[in-house]
Amino acid sequence: MSEDKPKKGRGRPRKNPVSEEKASSVDNSLGPNTFLRDDHGLLKNIQYTFAEDGSIDWRAMVKAEHLFPNRTWFEGRGEDIPNSVEGLKDHQLIIKLGGIKELARLRGFTSVSYYTEKCEADHVAVNCTIDFIPNYETAGATVSFQDMANATLNNTHDFGQNYLETMACNRAFCRCVRNFLNIHIVSSDEVGKVTPIKAKSGSPSVKDALSPQAMIKTHFNDDFEAFITLLRRFWQQGTYKHEAVSSWNNFNDVPTKEARVLLKMVKETV
Repeated sequence: MSEDKPKKGRGRPRKNPVSEEKASSVDNSLGPNTFLRDDHGLLKNIQYTFAEDGSIDWRAMVKAEHLFPNRTWFEGRGEDIPNSVEGLKDHQLIIKLGGIKELARLRGFTSVSYYTEKCEADHVAVNCTIDFIPNYETAGATVSFQDMANATLNNTHDFGQNYLETMACNRAFCRCVRNFLNIHIVSSDEVGKVTPIKAKSGSPSVKDALSPQAMIKTHFNDDFEAFITLLRRFWQQGTYKHEAVSSWNNFNDVPTKEARVLLKMVKETV
C-alpha cells in the first residue's frame, strides 16, 4: 500500500518571525493608562488650577501659546500692539480655536451637535449644544449646554465670507465652550476681522464705510456703470434679477438686503 503524499497548498501557514517580533514590540497601553480620569472627573495626567471657591479656574488653564493681543482693541485706541500677552487683561486678548478645543478636551464631553436656525446667502445662525461629562463641579451630573452664534457678510472677512456656515458653527462652538467654562476672552473665530476705520471730520462714519454698499463701491473703484454692467450680465444669466435695478443711480440706492446678496456674488465674480 502506497503512502499518501501531502497535497500542495495545505497545512499550517508558516510563521513570519519579523511580523511576530514587530507585533510583540507594540505597546499601546501608554495612552489609555495615562488618559484616565479620577473620581472627580479630572484627568490624572493634568495639574488643574483651582479658584478660591474650589472650582476649576479654566481661564488659568489656557496656555499662552493659544493667546495673542486683541489687535482691534489696541488699534482702535491708537496704541501700539504688544509683542507678548504677558500682563494683558482678558478684554485685551484673543484666544485661538485650538485653545478652545483644548479646554473642551480637558473638561470632557460626550457629544457636540449643531442646529441651523437660519441659513441665507448673507446670514447664517447656528446653535451648538455640547454634552459635558460629569465632574465634581456639576455634582456628578451630565450637563448639556447650548449657545448660539451667527456669521454674516458684515462680520466676516476674506475667505470666511464664502464659508458662512462653517464660520457660524465654529463661533457657536467657541461660545458654548467658553461661556460654560466662564472664559471671558473672545475667540479669534468670533471676531469679525475688519480693519478699524477712524472717521475724520466731514468723512463718512465707520458704519457707513463698512456698509455692503460701500464695500461694493470699493470693489468697482467707484465705477457705478461697471457695476450695472455686471448686473445686466447677472440678469441675462438668470443668476440675479431685481425689478428696481433700473432706478438705481448710485451705490447708495442699492437696498441693504440686496447689497449683501450682491456683495457675495460680486466677490465670487470680480
